[in-house]
Amino acid sequence: MEPINVFDYEILARERIDPIYWDYYSGGSDDEVTLRANRSDFERIRLRPRMLVDVQDCSTSTSVLGSPVGMPILVAPSAYHRMAHPEGECATVQGAGAAGSLMIVSTNATRSLEEIAAVATGPLWFQLYLYPTREVAAKLIRRVEAAGYRAIVLTIDLPTMGNRERDLRNHLKISFPMPNVEGIARSEIPWRITTWDDVDWLCAETSLPVLVKGVLTAEDAVLALEHGVSGIIVSNHGGRQLDGAVTGIEALPEVSEAVAGRCEVYVDGGFRRGTDVLKALALGARAVLVGRPVLWGLAVEGSQGVQQVLDILHSELQRAMKLSGCPTLASIPRSLVKLT
Repeated sequence: MEPINVFDYEILARERIDPIYWDYYSGGSDDEVTLRANRSDFERIRLRPRMLVDVQDCSTSTSVLGSPVGMPILVAPSAYHRMAHPEGECATVQGAGAAGSLMIVSTNATRSLEEIAAVATGPLWFQLYLYPTREVAAKLIRRVEAAGYRAIVLTIDLPTMGNRERDLRNHLKISFPMPNVEGIARSEIPWRITTWDDVDWLCAETSLPVLVKGVLTAEDAVLALEHGVSGIIVSNHGGRQLDGAVTGIEALPEVSEAVAGRCEVYVDGGFRRGTDVLKALALGARAVLVGRPVLWGLAVEGSQGVQQVLDILHSELQRAMKLSGCPTLASIPRSLVKLT
């Protein structure tokens, strides 16, 4: 089968990935209600296209925290890319760069942050877990800064692991090396309770912009601003943490309204079509993050598969913008979407 959309890549990837690893990538927590809602909630949003607009030259170029990118579609942080392809994150970052995107590298990557940076052709951010002591985290931050990463993304929605029953049934064991957390026992990762005091510490510890990932309410968005973050990522961790939580696209309007332009807002969770991306942009997102589809592309054709998945989403976004009468990202209005 010649894949023509993201769902085709999902079918092909499932044939190539070990079934236990597939469950790790694709599963959610408990009854997977939120996992399913991450997709179905897009169906509750309708588009209100405008006609007779000159959309011949349609541009998707933008910047994220000052870094130029060719599209508002970024690679979300996800762990253990070598489960999908032998080259792991090094192949992912090459595909992301070729597509004109940005990659957020996970602390739990299976290639070192230095190796990934050495082959990157696009900008990089680093996703951080705060491990047992701040001293350990500070050493990792120094490595991130030295390697040329442009921002740090602090994941805040993991005070404990969600109840991922697929992994429990499979007796999942991770055998791949994790070179970014050398010297830390796997049993210690990543369950250190993170608080707003840690956000203050991180913002003071690094000169890089700090984003928090895992915000789902206006209340926490306002607190994030008060604690000095440069960006907010609206996320329910791919439906892998609290089952029954609101979805990213559902929470996005209240977060965007609360932030009111005082920092950049991003969102992830269930993005599979260019129209999904367009809806998020209309609801206030600067850009969206995609995770599982990138892994599917990686499994099917390495770096080229990653590029192709991102290119498909990019092409679909451009088409949706033209059909909606939006020649630029700045021309996408809130009135484009109707919540049903």
